[in-house]
Amino acid sequence: MEPALIDRCRRGDDLAWEAVVRRYQGRVFAVAFHYLRDREEARDAAQDIFVKVYEQLGSLRAGDAFLPWLLRLARNCCIDRLRRLKVRTPARAVAVDEVPEIPAREPSPEEASLLGARHGLLYRALARLSSKNREMILLKDIQELKLEEISQLLALPLGTVKSRSNRARIELAKAVRSLDASFGA
Repeated sequence: MEPALIDRCRRGDDLAWEAVVRRYQGRVFAVAFHYLRDREEARDAAQDIFVKVYEQLGSLRAGDAFLPWLLRLARNCCIDRLRRLKVRTPARAVAVDEVPEIPAREPSPEEASLLGARHGLLYRALARLSSKNREMILLKDIQELKLEEISQLLALPLGTVKSRSNRARIELAKAVRSLDASFGA
């Protein structure tokens, strides 16, 4: 379905474009927020990214997967935006309420309390990771991209992506343990 939808967008089908934006806006916002660490900047960046995607749809080669291309474009736009703002990776911790939530179902009150504490712990741990490792966790575990897609997105060999993914998970586990020894008990 995706290639047909993209073809319709290339032909100027506004409904197809709206469907693409609806389908991918959460992922694009998550990438923008990951880099920019500010909700309003991420919203502005996401809008700019979709404008750029629309303008550059013609550069997507036939047979290339749309999602890695989209996320690579989003990543590059955010890096350019950071350069323009002359901001480097911020050192501040990310507040739990700044991270977009995607609930799977309504948890019980007990589960909600436990999940809230665990989510807060995980987001504090993520804030401690290096930007490379945080990016790998975002792409692999939050965006649920395949290793091959990450390899294509970051223009890295598959072996490098595999080792970075493993190192990122190890670093995240260490950060979680250092924040709360009872996590996972």
